[in-house]
Amino acid sequence: MEQRRDEGGDGGPDRPLDPRDWEATRGAGQAATPETHEYQWHTGVKREHGGDDAVEFIDVVKAFGRNRVLNGLNLGLPDNQISMILGPSGTGKSVCIKHMVGLLYPDEGDVLVHGESVPGMTDDSLFEMRKKFGVLFQDGALFGSMNVYDNTAFPLRQHTDKGEEEIRDIVMRRLTEVGLAAAAEKMPNELSGGMRKRAGFARALVLDPDIVLFDEPDSGLDPVRTALLCELIQEVHEENGGAYCVITHDIMSARRVADYIAILWKGRIVESGPAGELFNSDNQFVRQFLSGEAQGPLGME
Repeated sequence: MEQRRDEGGDGGPDRPLDPRDWEATRGAGQAATPETHEYQWHTGVKREHGGDDAVEFIDVVKAFGRNRVLNGLNLGLPDNQISMILGPSGTGKSVCIKHMVGLLYPDEGDVLVHGESVPGMTDDSLFEMRKKFGVLFQDGALFGSMNVYDNTAFPLRQHTDKGEEEIRDIVMRRLTEVGLAAAAEKMPNELSGGMRKRAGFARALVLDPDIVLFDEPDSGLDPVRTALLCELIQEVHEENGGAYCVITHDIMSARRVADYIAILWKGRIVESGPAGELFNSDNQFVRQFLSGEAQGPLGME
């Protein structure tokens, strides 16, 4: 299987430090500094997924003031698979989503959706491109003044000329799909956290999107409801296909549903590839993060 290695001038060593070297320098008060070893664990290995990319980041740089969140990001998200972007909190995972839908533009580099440059689109083209996406936000992002049915119907009423009868068929099919047909008349404040997320999922699906984005869908859920949501994501993907991209730092969710995993840290991908291969990676950072171990390159900083 082909492996590619980035050749960008990171200033990092050709071989990542052995963990014993890392411990020794740490213990001696000579921890690797950002200037010398910031990207030593970013091997640049990208294992092939055997298909086309639905979304691609090419050398993307994005800074907010002096804080460079994305720093030469190269990432491809495969079509017709469930991808997960994993990484520590505050590494720019949600910023990636905003670039995909054109809510943010890169300072450098490019973002492609089905081969088309998002920063290069006109306003009209961007509006049409966004119809390819469905997005499930962390809390479901339901309109508090609308019941579940009207929340789910909102994109159809806003972006299509469909009649109410056709809209009802689509909405009830999607609500049935996520197990909320009986809750169609309920208001958001009458729903549990898991139900709000499922309602948001139904709304994300009503336009039959090619790409569905999930921004930490497991946030705030207990382990059982997280497992049920992951099962639902898998079932709906098997039925509908398309590119699903889940932003999370929950490793159990990754084990349950991910076909493809990319590990994001310090604005770049440490390693990416099919989930089974990532869970067996030799990279010390990847192994530490995916196993949740305290010892390793990732500390409290």
